[in-house]
Amino acid sequence: MRAVAAWLLLGLVPAESVRAQSWIYDQLGRGNVMDKFRQSYRPVYVPGSSFENSTRLERLMRAGKIYLSLEEAVALAIENNLDLESARYGPRIADSDILRASAGQILRGISTNIRQGANSASSAGVLSGASALGNAGGGGGGGDSGLLSGLNVQLAGAPIPNLDPNVYFNFNSSHNTRPQTTRIVTGTNFLVSEFKRWSYGVEKSYLSGTTVNFDWSNNVLQQNSPNNDFNPTTSANVTLTIQQRLLRGFGLAVNSRAIRVAKNNRHVSDLVFLEQVIATVGNVIGLYYDLVSFNEELKVRQQALQLNEKLYDDNRKRLEIGTVAPADILQAEAEVAASRQQLLNAETTVMQQEMILKNVLTRTGVDNLMLMEARIIPTTPLPKPGPEGVQPVQDLIARALAIRPEIEQAGIQLENARLNLKGTRSALMPSFDVFAQAANNALAGQVNSVPIPNLSNVPNNLVRSANTVDRYFLGGYGTVLGQLLRRNFPDYTVGFQLNMPLRNRSAQADLIRDQLNLRQQEITVRQLNNAIRLNVINAHIALQQTRAAWETAVKARELQERTLRGEQTKYELGTSTLFNVVLIQRDLVTRLSAEASAVASYVRARTNLEAVTGEILTAHNVEIEEARQGQSRR
Repeated sequence: MRAVAAWLLLGLVPAESVRAQSWIYDQLGRGNVMDKFRQSYRPVYVPGSSFENSTRLERLMRAGKIYLSLEEAVALAIENNLDLESARYGPRIADSDILRASAGQILRGISTNIRQGANSASSAGVLSGASALGNAGGGGGGGDSGLLSGLNVQLAGAPIPNLDPNVYFNFNSSHNTRPQTTRIVTGTNFLVSEFKRWSYGVEKSYLSGTTVNFDWSNNVLQQNSPNNDFNPTTSANVTLTIQQRLLRGFGLAVNSRAIRVAKNNRHVSDLVFLEQVIATVGNVIGLYYDLVSFNEELKVRQQALQLNEKLYDDNRKRLEIGTVAPADILQAEAEVAASRQQLLNAETTVMQQEMILKNVLTRTGVDNLMLMEARIIPTTPLPKPGPEGVQPVQDLIARALAIRPEIEQAGIQLENARLNLKGTRSALMPSFDVFAQAANNALAGQVNSVPIPNLSNVPNNLVRSANTVDRYFLGGYGTVLGQLLRRNFPDYTVGFQLNMPLRNRSAQADLIRDQLNLRQQEITVRQLNNAIRLNVINAHIALQQTRAAWETAVKARELQERTLRGEQTKYELGTSTLFNVVLIQRDLVTRLSAEASAVASYVRARTNLEAVTGEILTAHNVEIEEARQGQSRR
């Protein structure tokens, strides 16, 4: 019994799985033994989030303008982006699930949703086609489809034992009066009993399917019965019960599945955070380069306005000397008005894009008036396509399949499905438990001082003494403890309990369901691999096509500039018309805009290829540890 009691006490030591969660255990494990005991009943403090922007933003602002490079934009996103700040809580939520699983409770699950961020501005308005919080999706969890979206809650399978030890203490006191039909048994027609009982014990279950219960009960009884040899009496009972599951719920593999799933989910939460960093960095790069592209478009519109204003001024001078008709002036003036409208639209798009970018790169959004009015000056130009080494698409696909976090996450989810399958397979078996119980009993008391009634009127000894009772039971609680330790009055019980559902349809249905879910997840993994291959191929093709489109746009713009110079010379010599010059100027503006758009498309295609191959963080020198801490050293 002593060996079993020692084994039971070892179960009171916190599990190593809890120690692994440093931020939780730092608070659960502080102080001495009493502090740790009290901490079990106190809330764990979770620090709040800061909604102040990092000081980097102030350093970048000069004279009401934010001089922003792409590198600084990525750093600001790491420090201030609220999507990343929200995603940082994912691993901590997973840590709390490990703590819960270590107690033998079902998992509350984790979310695998990520947010792709805001869309760029367009002529249709801010956030064209996107909500104010951005589009949700990706990351194996899909979009936000409800309160429980992305959660995996374990509900089926063999029940997991409660792994936290339970200590209890009970006390009750009672006074009872019972009328009796005869005095033969109790010696009185009304039996008065005063009873006090207190008990304490501890119960602990183990991953092996073993449950151990230790109980110590104490009773004090005083009655008015003259037939009792001892009154009052003190009795005690010490019981040790061990119960072991042998079929349903037997074994470490079945009962530790929640802990293993929780630890797997902890790794999944790290992968989900990595996906969120990739999505946020890719979104910021896209928004930044779109802002640069919109500024290039603004320059094109300014150049178009300058050309049309120059054409208008030249023709007005010609009108004054009578070399052109008044109708030509009206046409030139109309072109100036149209150019100004297009310039205004371009300026509006730039301002909208700046607001979107500021909202993504700050915690306060545009709540700060100074920040709202500050203009962003992008200092990193659109990278022109240069000579690039030939990368076989097979190598790109291999790298993507090796480093994309979705692949590893899908593999972990498959492992979790197989772990849960062990629980439902165990629940299919009958319940067969064996138990053994050992108990020690003890009794002690004082000689009953209630006189024995004289029913026959024959003189006799009406009062008990120490010589008329068994002296072994005389004494107080010390006598009780001595009897318990000497095991004078032991009880032993062994047995088993068998429970066999005759049809067992519920367990069969759960097992079938989990197997079907596993097969579906295997298909999902295959679809994910196929989708990544397809995305890499399409991104590779898009990069080649946009590069070719840029080269064509550059050549078309150069030819159009030469055409315009020639047509202007002919117009000055009187061999061309104003209408022809206007048309060629319009075409040049179109060619300039197409070239700027082609560069932007190339940059987007290159960024997309970096994202689908999983190399975007490496390409832009983003370290995941900096993202976890929310502090960039760049």
